[in-house]
Amino acid sequence: MAPIYDCSVDAELLTGMRLARTAIGRGDLVVIPTDTVYGVAADAFSPEAVQKLIDAKGRTRQSPPPVLIPGIPTLDALAEVVPDEVRQLVAAFWPGGLTVILPARSSLQWDLGETRGTVALRMPSSRIALELLSETGPLAVSSANLTGQPAATTAQEAERMLGDSVALYLDDGPGGTLASTIVDATGLLAPEGKLRIVRDGVITADQIRDLVGADKCA
Repeated sequence: MAPIYDCSVDAELLTGMRLARTAIGRGDLVVIPTDTVYGVAADAFSPEAVQKLIDAKGRTRQSPPPVLIPGIPTLDALAEVVPDEVRQLVAAFWPGGLTVILPARSSLQWDLGETRGTVALRMPSSRIALELLSETGPLAVSSANLTGQPAATTAQEAERMLGDSVALYLDDGPGGTLASTIVDATGLLAPEGKLRIVRDGVITADQIRDLVGADKCA
C-alpha cells in the first residue's frame, strides 16, 4: 500500500517531501494538499506521467489536467499571451482558488492531452504545494479522485480511491470542500471578446465581475 506522510510531523514532512520530489522526477504520481481539494500530481513535462494521471482517474485525453505553478513569473513562461484582465485576476486571487485557461506557448515540449493549444494554470496557496512546486517546477494536477466520484478532501479519501496508482500521499489535514473556479480567458483575445466562467468554485462570479467589469464577462 502506498504510504501516507503526515505533514504536521516534521520528520514525516521532510521524508514525504523528499520522496515526493523523487517520485515526480521518475515519472510517478503523488497526492498533494492544495488550498482547495486534494490533488494528484505529475510532472507536467513528462507525457508518460501525465498519461498515468489520466489513467489513474479513469479519464480520457479529452479531459486534460490543469497545471499548478509556483508563481506569476511562470504564468508568462507558459502562456503565449496574458490579457490585462487576467493580470488583474491573478494579482487579486493568486495564490488561491482561481484557474485561468490561456493559450499555451507553442514552443512548450509537453503533452497534457487534447488541450486545443490551451493550458489551465493556477498558483495554489498551500505551503506544501508551493514548496514542492518550487523544487519540481510546474505540475499537472487534477482533483485526487476517480472520475464521477466526489473530490477528495483528505489524503485518506484520496488513498481509498486511487490506491497504489499513486506512489505516496502527503497529508496536511482536511482540505477545502470546493474546487477552484475555472475561467476561460482565451475569448478576451478576440475583438469584443469576453471572459467565460467554465466551473464555479471558491472564487465567485460576482468577485470576478466586480474586478474586471461585467462587460468583460460572458
